[in-house]
Amino acid sequence: MTALIRQLDPKADLQLVANLYDEAADYWLLADRTAHGPQKVAEFFTDGPPGCDPALSYRLGLFVEGHLAGVAELYFGFPTPQDAYLGLMLFSGKARGLGLGHAFLFHIEALAKGRGSACLYLGVLAENPRGRAFWEREGFVDTGLSRVDDETGHKLSRLGKVLG
Repeated sequence: MTALIRQLDPKADLQLVANLYDEAADYWLLADRTAHGPQKVAEFFTDGPPGCDPALSYRLGLFVEGHLAGVAELYFGFPTPQDAYLGLMLFSGKARGLGLGHAFLFHIEALAKGRGSACLYLGVLAENPRGRAFWEREGFVDTGLSRVDDETGHKLSRLGKVLG
């Protein structure tokens, strides 16, 4: 299986991201409690945590045999200036369970370390125990911080991993 990870371009790759979001519609129904639309796809290239410079962020695509199988958003400077934050790591339904998550995360961690980040953080939905189990297998631990999202009612917990 040939895999390639590269930065995604908001113009050239917008339709590829839209197609992936269609292939991962089950995640959006869980996370947003509604189907995604064009605005959600566009937000992949523009959204981010408070205080993070979009120009310093990564919007990554993982391609398998030339097909976009996964995407990830990596930000720097949240929750503290020396940290990195993984806003999203999402795979198409067909790409899940193939071991791609570990390889993609390894690449993301290397990028964060290369920028001097001490820790990598992310948020996980309480209603996504399979996702949480993945993150915990990868060495992430609960930071004790959580919140309830006003729009969806989801409880989100912050997990973190020290990058060594």
